Amino acid sequence: MDPLQRLPPPPPWRTFEGGTLPDVEITPPDDGETARRLGREYRLAEDVVNPDEVEIVNTALLLRRPLLVTGRPGSGKSALAYRIARELGLGRVLRWSITSHSTLKSGLYSYDAIGRAQARPAFAGGLDAGQDDLPIGEFVRLGELGTAFLPRRRPRVLLIDELDKSDSDLPNDLLELFEAGQFAIEELARAARRTPTTEVFTADPEVTTEIVKGRVACRAFPVVIITSNGERDFPPAFLRRCLSYEIPEPTAEQLAAMVASHAVDPDNPERSSAMIADFVARSRERGGIPADKLLDAVFLVASGITRGDERTLTRIQDALWRQLNQTVQ
Repeated sequence: MDPLQRLPPPPPWRTFEGGTLPDVEITPPDDGETARRLGREYRLAEDVVNPDEVEIVNTALLLRRPLLVTGRPGSGKSALAYRIARELGLGRVLRWSITSHSTLKSGLYSYDAIGRAQARPAFAGGLDAGQDDLPIGEFVRLGELGTAFLPRRRPRVLLIDELDKSDSDLPNDLLELFEAGQFAIEELARAARRTPTTEVFTADPEVTTEIVKGRVACRAFPVVIITSNGERDFPPAFLRRCLSYEIPEPTAEQLAAMVASHAVDPDNPERSSAMIADFVARSRERGGIPADKLLDAVFLVASGITRGDERTLTRIQDALWRQLNQTVQ
């Protein structure tokens, strides 16, 4: 059974009946990023899964609310989005990486007005009288945020990564989108009387979609995972419309599952277990070490670079397992 078929309908105040659903809905396949982040067969046994995490994810799914995930760098915040997408079979994760220059519009769509102006003379030379002008849709591309709100039967997973890097306006700007579930593409809206339907590019490679009257409106609210390193406070209004979860340090059992899923040292599980125990101890002592540094160390040892020499192993671990803000002496 499709896991989403077990999902109850949304509350009336979170029901969206936006644009026309496509005749054929294709779930964009994963582009390999999930396997790079989680490994080929990453699954946590029931006794290893954090019940608090399961509870908050299920609540966000039921209420169709964004989930704000905080925690130290490297604790697995963004990986949560890929785990949800894999578990529910929702395909490629739409990842919007935030910078200080990110704006709501840049996440929704881009319009290459200069490119269109440069292409117009060459295009116009081949037109007969009465033909349409250069199609504006050729120069519009939906961003990851905009693509996530296209009308679909099955939601997309949207990862808004490191929102605390944004300027102060972006969290508030996101509020209206999260509440309305729709937005306008002004350039297409102005041309809607002459061209009511326009085909544009999306954030999925080689995938286009039709926009009617310049408006995008969702039917299935996307699974929105927002990550933050806790470097800033967000407006109260924004926090009220999100569910919040502080991701804990991964346990030894979860780290073991991560190492096994990436198969970095399949022939020597005892060695991997010893390194995991050492990593956990050092991480607690040093205030947290990114989990991918464990993968690096296990891989290097499995490659034979240490040649069984304990001093070489210690040097590698010291180099890789240094706290992020720790300076080299």
